[in-house]
Amino acid sequence: MTDQLAVAVRFALYLVLMIGFGTAAFALHAPRGTADALPLRRLFVASALGGLVLSIAGLMILAAGMAGVALSEVDRATVMSVLTGTATGMAWIVRMTALCGLLVMACFPARIAAAGAAVSGALALATLAWAGHGAADEGVTGQVHLGADIAHLLAAGIWLGALLGLLLLLARPMSRIDAAHVDLSHRALQGFSRVGTIAVATIVVTGAVSGWLLVGPAGVPRLGSTLYGRLLLAKIALFVVMLAFAWGNRFRLTPALDRARDDGDRASAVAALRWSLALETGCAVAVLGLVAWLGTLDPIASS
Repeated sequence: MTDQLAVAVRFALYLVLMIGFGTAAFALHAPRGTADALPLRRLFVASALGGLVLSIAGLMILAAGMAGVALSEVDRATVMSVLTGTATGMAWIVRMTALCGLLVMACFPARIAAAGAAVSGALALATLAWAGHGAADEGVTGQVHLGADIAHLLAAGIWLGALLGLLLLLARPMSRIDAAHVDLSHRALQGFSRVGTIAVATIVVTGAVSGWLLVGPAGVPRLGSTLYGRLLLAKIALFVVMLAFAWGNRFRLTPALDRARDDGDRASAVAALRWSLALETGCAVAVLGLVAWLGTLDPIASS
């Protein structure tokens, strides 16, 4: 039960922290006016509060695991030893501070809030790397692995945050989607196509680095015979599906939305994008679930 709870908390943390950072980053690189069209303050508050609660839960689970006791038996001394005696504990303190900063940012106007939230959110999200496999290595290898994991997290957060932001832009009732809003949504989609390309390239490169360090060429033939390997293959397959959706959005559905400004057939163009973005987002959430599970397994020993 504790292992299942740990996976659930890890998954929820990935999700809420990526939403906080990713939506802030999206508001910054999207066209002017996008920040005012999104419920950024509510997203930042939800991400910060959710991250704070989930981080406390994660700390208790970690302390219980390190002490070999039930959650109900974790005491203050055990928690303090984790906070002061481990890199994960120090990362936890940094995360809690960053999340408090994210909460404060929700009090400012949208554009200022987005800039501050992007910094606080990035810092909070990056600390999750210390709870993964990358923090287990030492020396130069450890630094490379940890750096790759941090870059991987931030790139994934940018992608997921943009998907959510675009969905929110197009989710409003058709009666509220006029020509100006279609134009804003189209420019946001076009803008993200460039940022998304960089994010995808970063995910591919950093994922390859982490995979090489965790599995290595000798472990590739065994991927199908271990639980870790099967989950990793499922993650890669979902990533490929996301790329297919992204390709369709960029080269088919976004141009169709642009044409809809002239011929007036907005409903069908918006509906098609809604479905595509929703399915791509669903794949992203499923990937996060797999990542949370993978982080609790031994890449070599899992079977």
